[in-house]
Amino acid sequence: MREGNRVLALLFEHLEQFIQPGVTTAELDKEAEIFIHSYNALPAFKGYRGYPATLCTSVNEEVIHGIPGPHPLKEGDIVSVDVGTLFDGFYSDSARTFAVGTVSQKAQRLMDVTKSALYEGINHAVAGNRLHDISAAIQHVVETAGFSVVREFVGHGIGRALHEDPQIPNFGRKGTGPILQEGMTIAIEPMVNEGTWKVHIRNDGWTAVTADGSLSAHFEHSIAITGNGPVILSAL
Repeated sequence: MREGNRVLALLFEHLEQFIQPGVTTAELDKEAEIFIHSYNALPAFKGYRGYPATLCTSVNEEVIHGIPGPHPLKEGDIVSVDVGTLFDGFYSDSARTFAVGTVSQKAQRLMDVTKSALYEGINHAVAGNRLHDISAAIQHVVETAGFSVVREFVGHGIGRALHEDPQIPNFGRKGTGPILQEGMTIAIEPMVNEGTWKVHIRNDGWTAVTADGSLSAHFEHSIAITGNGPVILSAL
């Protein structure tokens, strides 16, 4: 899992140079698939429950599961890139939201708060804590900032399958849920909306968008819970 997640961390560094006005999300997807194969890994999402691409690329009001396509990114957009690998029988999963050129202050703040919420959640991914300690920590950061946490989609366990138990919501009550145990591997992924937490699914059957058309951001890391605290697998 370390190696598969290392590929993702390297991929994000690679893709960052391409994320600029005029580039299409389909071009990003093609670049990502070539890159993942170059490390002898497989794209985890492509073909998963019929999903057609390597990346999920969700732009502006798109929350998650945006399908790459021919429309070019524009100056001021934000794009959430979610990607996974399958390497030697184990899965990895990570997401980041990128600014396309110069973005508005509100878009930058949304991205900053979402990233901060992820790391605050990770800080609570400690053996002996309760699962919803992670959830409550994320919710507190997000709602204190005046944003909302998406409720229809959650983090998850990960390992020999892409999505395993337990589910990890980004909202909850501290001190509740299963006890976190050393050796668990989980994907923590706050999805945060500028406005309402409610979403709906577009006609493609995949792309979730904010119900009010407001911006959304998404950050995710795969984490190992160890005796020495949480280890971020999907970071260099």
